[in-house]
This record gives sequence, structure tokens and C-alpha cells, in this order.
Amino acid sequence: MATVEKSQDTDKQKSDVILNYLRPKKIFPSVWCAGCGNGVVMSALIRAIDRLGYSKDEVALVSGIGCTSRLPIYLDFSALHTTHGRALAFATGVKFAQPHMKVIVITGDGDCLAIGGNHFIHACRRNMDITAILINNHIYGMTGGQGSPTTPSAAFSTTTPYGNVEKHFEPCDLAQAAGASFVARTTAYHTPQMEKTIMAAIEHRGFSLVEVISNCHTYYGRLNRLGDAVSMLRMFKENSVTTAKAKNLSPEEMEGKYVIGTLYEDDKTEFCDEYQKVVDAHMEGK
Repeated sequence: MATVEKSQDTDKQKSDVILNYLRPKKIFPSVWCAGCGNGVVMSALIRAIDRLGYSKDEVALVSGIGCTSRLPIYLDFSALHTTHGRALAFATGVKFAQPHMKVIVITGDGDCLAIGGNHFIHACRRNMDITAILINNHIYGMTGGQGSPTTPSAAFSTTTPYGNVEKHFEPCDLAQAAGASFVARTTAYHTPQMEKTIMAAIEHRGFSLVEVISNCHTYYGRLNRLGDAVSMLRMFKENSVTTAKAKNLSPEEMEGKYVIGTLYEDDKTEFCDEYQKVVDAHMEGK
């Protein structure tokens, strides 16, 4: 009985933490479908920020357009809900103007990698101290289930009714190649790991990408016969391997698997720090 009561107390404490960061209840229920992974990511983000001890005034959330980009609307931080694909461009301006703030971008695979693809590449290249949480559900969810840059080859969407013939992007590979100094992946199933990964990304000095493999059972799951939200979460569990385990698996054994954990981390110079050196040198020259 004591164990049950302790568990109930812990659940209440977690619930109280989340409620403390939500905007007034009048904006709920959310626009997300029941079982959507976006709510899981939102809870993990709240817990990560709370555990790190940042105040609401120290954090700025920036998003573009899409299901995932609705997330900052529900949270009581300084927030920008911007135009489609431009979240990282706006976030760059926020960080440049307020370098002391923790700037976190919430984006989706379509928003970030299609119309926002060029912004993504150059945000990685600059290595500005921004954390990008890319919720990848392999499809456009808000606008009708169209194929996105991460829709796998042969997968079905409303714009690929006979199977996708294009090759898909791997966001983590792209980020590392473009210059990001922290790259990690998790899934909507692995919530404790997600929370720790987001914490590490926020604390890292430089551009950080956290790719969250998430479920859109309404479109992607239905069109590809992957089942409901629970079935897709179970699929993430069964098809994920840690970075340590992946090293010992053959390419054949890795087929169809998600590698989760920190994929890359490096101590590179950060854009705002380097820019300040230029300003200081110029002022000294005067």
C-alpha cells in the first residue's frame, strides 16, 4: 500500500509540474489527434526545462506551421509562432538579440526540411546556440497527409498513393554534415530517454538537434497499415537500438531500425561567442 501511495504522490508531482507551465486552460483541448506523440514531446520538454531550473523568462520557444508547431502555443514561455519553414530564421534573430536566453525550436519534418530546408542547413553551419526539436512523423499531418522529405521510399501518403519513389532525408545525418555540434535521436515511446536527451541538448553550447521519431496514426499509420497509436509506439520500441548496440550489428540486422541516443557531439566554436569577439576587437581598436 505504501508503494502505491508513493507512486500516486510521484504522479501528482509530475502532473503539478506540467500544469505550472501550461497557459490558461481555455485553449484546451489541443488540436492534436488522440494518441499523437506531440503531447508526449511537450511533457518531456516541460520536465527537462523544470529539472534544469530555468525560469519561464529565460526560455523562448519558436515554431513554424504544422501539427508540431502548435506546441509553443500551449506553454507559458515567451513564444513566436511564425511562418511555414521559417522557425529557425526567427530563432536566429531571437538568439542574436538575446544571447542569454535558451532558444528552443519546435518543428516537424515538413516544416523544417522542405520549405525550411535551407534555413536548417545554415543554422547547423553557424552552430548558434539553439536547440531544435524535430518531431518526425514521416508525413504532413495538418494539411492532409502529403508525403514529406522523410517519407520512406515505397511508403504511402495522399500524394504518393502508389508508393513514394523519392529517396528520403535522414535529418541527423544532414545536421551533422552541415555542422551541428550536437545530434541525437529518440522516439515517442522512449520518454525517459527523451527527457534526458532534451536536457543534454539545451545544456550543450552550440546548435543541437533532437530528432523525435513520432506517430501520425491518423495519416501515416492508416495509409501504411501500421495500426493505431499504441501499435505504432510498440513498433518504435521493437525497432529501436541504442548507439552502443548498433555498433555490433551488421547492415542487414540494422535494416529498418532506429538508432537512438546521442549520435554526435563536439565542442565547436559558437556563433554568438565568435561574433562578440569581433565586436570586442573592434571596440578595442577604437
